[in-house]
Amino acid sequence: MMRVQLRREDPAKNMRRFYVMEIQPNLFGQYTLFREWGRIGRAGTVRETPFPTAEAAEAALERQWRAKVRRGYLQPPL
Repeated sequence: MMRVQLRREDPAKNMRRFYVMEIQPNLFGQYTLFREWGRIGRAGTVRETPFPTAEAAEAALERQWRAKVRRGYLQPPL
């Protein structure tokens, strides 16, 4: 449905991080927000959060996206 990839890199601090969010429908008629984050080149941490509607999941993704952008994450160029 919806997928967002963000990166934060700062060579001076040896920082290379990623944050991926994706919304998918589940088998119970709900929608799940999957979040994965970690260091680029390594396995990340994954969290799943179910929501009753697609709109609720999209609102949560938007909130998380805004928070990450405030912290310096950017979408990588295509």
